[in-house]
Amino acid sequence: MGLWTTARSLAEQTPPERNRYVDFLRALSILIVVMGHWLIATAWYHDGELIRGHLLKDRPDTQWLTWLFQVMPVFFIVGGYSNAVSLASAERKGQGYAEWLIARLTRLAVPVIVLMLVWAGIALVMRLLDVTPAAIQYMSQASLIPTWFLAIYIMVALLAPLAWRFWQRAGYGSVIAFAALAVVVDVLFFAFDLRAFGWSNYFWVWLAVHQLGFAWQRGRLPATPWLLALAAAGFAALWLLIFEGPYPLAMVGSPDEGLSNTLPPKITLIALACLQFGVLMALEAPARRALENLRLWTFTVLVNSMIMTIYLWHITVMIVLGGVLYLAGGYGFGLEPGTGEWWLSRPLWIAVLWALLLPLALLLSPLERRGRPGDAPIPGAARQVGGAMAICLGIALLALFGFGDEPADWIDVAAFVFAVGGALTAGLLVPLKRKASSGG
Repeated sequence: MGLWTTARSLAEQTPPERNRYVDFLRALSILIVVMGHWLIATAWYHDGELIRGHLLKDRPDTQWLTWLFQVMPVFFIVGGYSNAVSLASAERKGQGYAEWLIARLTRLAVPVIVLMLVWAGIALVMRLLDVTPAAIQYMSQASLIPTWFLAIYIMVALLAPLAWRFWQRAGYGSVIAFAALAVVVDVLFFAFDLRAFGWSNYFWVWLAVHQLGFAWQRGRLPATPWLLALAAAGFAALWLLIFEGPYPLAMVGSPDEGLSNTLPPKITLIALACLQFGVLMALEAPARRALENLRLWTFTVLVNSMIMTIYLWHITVMIVLGGVLYLAGGYGFGLEPGTGEWWLSRPLWIAVLWALLLPLALLLSPLERRGRPGDAPIPGAARQVGGAMAICLGIALLALFGFGDEPADWIDVAAFVFAVGGALTAGLLVPLKRKASSGG
């Protein structure tokens, strides 16, 4: 049976109570992220030398595009909705924290561990072939940098039951509380130069956004005019923070030296989340009607069935293609990034990358569609939390440094041990069984 036929069969079996818009936004946000990454990473031959670049740094006039391509708030909103559904279901079934958590960790962590194992093997082979350590580190770090998102998303998943209880007691007050903590951290960051506190905003910013997903799932949305007012307020706050305040324009990466809206996160991301939340929720009713179309819904189901694989491997595919083109004498790198000719060539560039990524996604995506055997033991909550934290530490270190000698020749080994050891501790590396899924 073909993959489209399988997806169509699953689409036809979708229960009527399922909110298809959640799955659509999840798929859309990841596809946007993938194409955004493929655009901003640049390389071109100039005077016989391959120059690696970053579009947002090399062409600052393109930084406004990141207001469109920064859709991680959407993914956390969708994650909040999905976690609310699963937590409410767990409460009805009488499931404990450990039983709920193991299912989330299996879906999130197993595919990223596979990516790390593959890159550890690639790095080892390149070392044996006398590839320079700097080249190995650059390629592996670039390929693994998308995993930073999984590190913080897993941490938010660990805290989701507590955040859920907070929502049940405080409602929108929980959103305001997390946002207020983020504001305090940014004040300490900018006004008092206490920059170490800024890293805690990985929690406060994304938990605030995650709570919006709870509001959506519980049906606590205001009327459309108020949603549009929220979007307008988010846009106004974003404009003021950037053009009248100390925040940089780019909502992705770190093109401004020493300052970033994402590393660590800033309250600009909460403002952007309010803008996106207001607009997307105002569009929910017509979007859900459109998703009654079987072809559109089947496409959404299909993308969701391989969404983690697409996200994790899209940079690796680009790096491998770039390496092949480099060895072929720099074929395809003759256009200066940001020029008119370069922009005209981007549709072809993206089409080629999709042509390479999709077969790989079809091959590896069964990993994210497999569940634990029913008789597999469920580790205790403490083991799962400890293992997950070790995985997140390993992910973060490899996303920052890749496999290489900098800043120390033992960090990549330690990161790898943390990630794999954490997965073993949490009981995630067990034989899995195939399961049908429409992407929930």
